[in-house]
Amino acid sequence: MPSVQHSTIPDAAGDVAGRRRSSWHQRASAYVAELQAELDRFKIRSESSGHLPRDTKSLLEKAEVQLNAAREALNERDTLHARFSGSLVDRSWANIHRAELTILKLTDEEDLAWWGTEVLARAEQHLGAGDPIRKELESQVKAHNRRLGWRFKDLAVRALRAANDAEDLERSRLRSFGNILLTSVILATLIAGTLVLWGYVEPRAVAKNLCFTTPPPDSDPFCPIGTSPSGGDVLIVEFFGLGGAALAGAVSLRKMRGTATPYMVPMLLLLLRLPVGALAAVFGLLIIQGGFIPGFSNLDSSAQVLSWSLLFGVAQESVTRLIDQQGQKVISNVRGPSRGFEDDTDSDSVRPAAPVRPAVNGHRRQTLRQAFRRYDQ
Repeated sequence: MPSVQHSTIPDAAGDVAGRRRSSWHQRASAYVAELQAELDRFKIRSESSGHLPRDTKSLLEKAEVQLNAAREALNERDTLHARFSGSLVDRSWANIHRAELTILKLTDEEDLAWWGTEVLARAEQHLGAGDPIRKELESQVKAHNRRLGWRFKDLAVRALRAANDAEDLERSRLRSFGNILLTSVILATLIAGTLVLWGYVEPRAVAKNLCFTTPPPDSDPFCPIGTSPSGGDVLIVEFFGLGGAALAGAVSLRKMRGTATPYMVPMLLLLLRLPVGALAAVFGLLIIQGGFIPGFSNLDSSAQVLSWSLLFGVAQESVTRLIDQQGQKVISNVRGPSRGFEDDTDSDSVRPAAPVRPAVNGHRRQTLRQAFRRYDQ
């Protein structure tokens, strides 16, 4: 038997991302392949019927253009500028969503009936409970046994367009927040590095303020390392502050969750702690040296200096925790199929079930049946 040749690209369109592509490339490419299959099915049906209306032909051509634009964005080189601006992600999903709308417009009456649940799910994920398009689609779909009638096709198209636009906006907000975090990490790192360099160039300007004197009667000067100020004092203080921040960041991982978006916001939240912890250690020792805290204006040994540096590095968690909360809030606003509708706190269509009381003569089973019936309505 002749050997079977396996191609790295299984179809002519090449709708499979390369092995070294990121996860969002893989998911988007797979969805483009699915939409292309739907579009090819429409073409085959149109050709077999022998009559292709002019408007249908225009929609087919437009869908091809949109899918090709999405492929170009997915196959383009993912540069640092593209990651920072999010241009490839936005271009890919914008064209994918428009092609999806075009395919929905091309869907015939037989297949359209099963679009109702999918479009309604997308609307409930991304549109508010008070959105009029969502409310109208919800009432129509539920009134027709979760099937979409032909006369409500335009309503489904409008609902899907609004949901897709909302999804793109959610992703753009997350990208913007990620860019802010990345800029903050870079600036904080530059400031921390500048303080170390300044300590080596002019030790008496910064490093001297990290030195203390032993208690009387000796009153001998000492620094974090040695007896005279140097750039190494700033470096070791920042290192211990960075270590304290890393320790606090490791503890905070228990409350942090990942994201399926192409923006590494959780990683940036962890990285931000490191330079902030280093700066907190230096500035904290400067506060002690300046006598800002009444009755606490001196340390007794180098070990105390380094211990307080570590403590100030951990203490930065009080500031970065607020940033974490905002980051998790932004991540939570990016909804996908894996998100449950119970997370939509703005929705009044999902109500908590009645509390289950202890079982007395089958009362527990009756309460559970009422609770599940409420969600099925």
